[in-house]
Amino acid sequence: MRLIRWLAPLALALMMVVGAAPARAVDAVSVRSDAPAIDLTAVLDHQRSDTDRIQVSTAPGTDGIVRRIEVRAREGGQYWVVFALANNTDDQLDRLIVAPHYRIVSSGLFWPDLGLSRIATITPSVGDRPERQESPTADVFRITLDPGAVVTYVAELRTDKLPPQLYLWEPESYKDKVNSFTLYQGIVIGISGLLALVLTILFVVKGSIMFPAAAALAWAVLVYIGVDFGFWGKVLDMSNNAERVWRAAGEAILAATLLVFLFAYLNLSRWHVRYSHITIGWLLFLGSLVALALFDPAVASGIARMSLVMIAFAGFALIVYLSTHGFDRAVLLIPTWFLLVVWVVAAGMTVAGSVTNDIVGPALLGGLVLIVMLIGFTVMQHAFAGGGATTGVVSDVERRALALTGSGDLIWDWDVSADKVFTSPETEALLGLKRGTLEGPAAKWLEVLHPLDQDRFRAALDSVLDQRRGRLVQDFRLRTPDGHFMWFALKARPVVGSDGEVSRVVGTLTDVTDIKNSEERMLHDSVHDNLTGLPNRKLFMDRLSAVANLAKTVPTLRPTLMVIDLDRFKQVNDSVGMAVGDSILLTLTRRLTRILKPQDTLARLAGDQFGLILLSEQDPARITAFAETIRKTIRAPIAFNDREIFLTASIGLALSDPQTQLTDEIIKDAELAMYHSKRIGGDRIDVYKPAMRARKTDRLTLESELRRAIERQEITILYQPIVRLEDRSIAGFEALSRWDHPKLGRMSPSEFISIAEEIGLIVDLGTFVMDQTARQLSIWQRAMRSREPIFASVNVSSRQLLRHDLIHDIRTVLSRSSVARGTLKLELTESLVMENPEHAAQMLARIRELGTGLSLDDFGTGHSSLSYLQRFPFDTIKIDQSFVRTTSRGTRPVILKSIIALAHDLGMDVVAEGAETDSDAVELYQLGCEYAQGFAFGEPMDADAAMRLLTEERLEAAS
Repeated sequence: MRLIRWLAPLALALMMVVGAAPARAVDAVSVRSDAPAIDLTAVLDHQRSDTDRIQVSTAPGTDGIVRRIEVRAREGGQYWVVFALANNTDDQLDRLIVAPHYRIVSSGLFWPDLGLSRIATITPSVGDRPERQESPTADVFRITLDPGAVVTYVAELRTDKLPPQLYLWEPESYKDKVNSFTLYQGIVIGISGLLALVLTILFVVKGSIMFPAAAALAWAVLVYIGVDFGFWGKVLDMSNNAERVWRAAGEAILAATLLVFLFAYLNLSRWHVRYSHITIGWLLFLGSLVALALFDPAVASGIARMSLVMIAFAGFALIVYLSTHGFDRAVLLIPTWFLLVVWVVAAGMTVAGSVTNDIVGPALLGGLVLIVMLIGFTVMQHAFAGGGATTGVVSDVERRALALTGSGDLIWDWDVSADKVFTSPETEALLGLKRGTLEGPAAKWLEVLHPLDQDRFRAALDSVLDQRRGRLVQDFRLRTPDGHFMWFALKARPVVGSDGEVSRVVGTLTDVTDIKNSEERMLHDSVHDNLTGLPNRKLFMDRLSAVANLAKTVPTLRPTLMVIDLDRFKQVNDSVGMAVGDSILLTLTRRLTRILKPQDTLARLAGDQFGLILLSEQDPARITAFAETIRKTIRAPIAFNDREIFLTASIGLALSDPQTQLTDEIIKDAELAMYHSKRIGGDRIDVYKPAMRARKTDRLTLESELRRAIERQEITILYQPIVRLEDRSIAGFEALSRWDHPKLGRMSPSEFISIAEEIGLIVDLGTFVMDQTARQLSIWQRAMRSREPIFASVNVSSRQLLRHDLIHDIRTVLSRSSVARGTLKLELTESLVMENPEHAAQMLARIRELGTGLSLDDFGTGHSSLSYLQRFPFDTIKIDQSFVRTTSRGTRPVILKSIIALAHDLGMDVVAEGAETDSDAVELYQLGCEYAQGFAFGEPMDADAAMRLLTEERLEAAS
């Protein structure tokens, strides 16, 4: 039995020897700890097997024994290299085996080796298999050599092409080498790209054919070095055989662009048509190489390299020949092309293997960029050197005449002695006048001048005649046959005769109508509102000052100041969109303008706030009646598509008296009256009383007090019940914020939310409401464990949604309060998510992942796209109360049923707002609506009242 066990492995080994390639022992290379890199290329043992297995003899170990190992190919290869490494030190050594994919050195001229991944895998005789490292330009494997170990490595090759180089690198040294070359490569690519861009731009500036030819060469060089440095591999697909195709195509394009540049620069078509035929044929041949590169990159690259050599030497001979025949352009190219020939020779020696230094490849590519740079300088030197002196002599008079013609100005000449004015025919053509209309006495011009310019024009001419010197600079308007005026600028000088008197005044006319119109528009826009065209606050204050000065001279004049602010206009903007909101403001502006008289002034002071200086009415009763007319005018419905929009306004009046100073203080008085009207519900008119100022309700005071409202705990949160229509049980609450002002009492959101948004406090306010609601929801859920968890909805503003910190705020709120997943719901309006649907979709998806519910508020009032609605991860739709409340139309059930069916098809729950009566609730339930809220089920209440309501409901259910 012992003999059998001893013979079995021997028989197996003999069988393997018969079926495998012969194995030879290799000598181990000693690895020193202080050696940064070792070239293993010369010690590689290249072998080939007929099967996917190979058997090799290992290098003798420390015990002197030679072992035999069998390696199986992982990718079915039959080409192998074997080498051995010995660690004679006392330290464990980490090294990198590096086999570059491509090296210009020894790549070959005719059938060049354009490089691919060389090594599929490396198998050691002992230890773990080397780990492949990510690298786009080389096969890199990390190995670890234990102290005193001798390891034989068998590398499976992917092709029959031997690795051009195999190095054993110390990892940090290899990293330093890669970094140093990366910096150099980046500099070279940057210079090449900048050069190509500059030459391209110069073509646009100069328009010479030399620039596109030079730019094409620069772009070709940029593409070629980008491939060689692995730059394009980070942008484009360079996997498998793609890099070899790009490399071959790049060399063909480089040769083609070099030929194009030589043809364009030397302008060979002017010498002989045969040159053009040769060039075109050669270009077609090189173009076919690009197609050939797709099938056989090595052949295409070899032909391209031979073409490059021929272009370099034949081009140099042609340049020298043309230089000797007096072609100056060729002389400028001799130094640069000589350097190109030297570069081609050096590149030939490198690809042939005569030069093997590691830095020769990058150096050659840097030299190629330098040559293209010199070509660019040569082109610019020739193109911008100037075209030589202009033949002939131009007199000063002719030069002035040419300059006048080139400027496009019109001639204006007044013969003083004959009193006859001559102007260019273009002047009369611009004005639409008959030829010769403006010729004749200077007084004839007064007939077509604007009445306000006539005296100034006459005085300017008289001044020139009296002083006999100076310069006439005058802007005036000339009338056209249809009655409108055009602006012209006159610049002229007097010509003094031998008798010391002005004989003529000569100058130019320039049409400056567009400039004057632009100035007028800029002046108008600076003091007028861009949307409505009404005076802005600055012009309004100026007119108030003018009225104040007028009131000093007219004691009976008692102007009245009104401030008109639209109620809840922000909600209108949110529901119908900013564009429709602007249209509504324009409609209101036209309505108000029609009821004013010429002496009254209407201005737009802010977004939805208007100011009015009323002078046409002096009697207090008539002033009040006029204000009521304004209020009714605003209340009139505005038709929009198939719906009507109703607006109201809060109007504040400040009546002047002899003791009242018409300054900005009276505006503040009117604003105080307006805020008083808005605070008690809006849609009313209030006259300023001194007692209002004591309440400090002006805008600035509200802003400053609102900033401290949160820390003073003046913000109160009320909760309005949302009931489940099936059993009328409480399903959740909507959180509504109120401001308990210490002086003004409880203020609704319409009075301070817009201020919070304008001063940037809405984010802190929204976070506060969200946090307090989540804490209260957690208390309710712990107290009501026996039933389905209730939910709470919190409104989110646009500023919150646009902030990336919203995700962090929600995560913080949820971490503080342990609420059931999906029960804290964020409500967003339809118009809000449609302002930026792409950003909203991303933010809502991330919010949903945190475990927060999402509710689409005011559904149906905006202009959202149903395709976007499918992308938004809402779980609840809230139907706007305008669809729920009973109207005169009989289409409400149809619309409600459609909305509810749409929500259910999308997997969403439906909450109907504005359920005022029990019949509304019954109808909503019959239509399939799950939840409803409104005064029929309870008004907004504080947290304690909500808890009592939940407790009572639980007791009733238990009984």
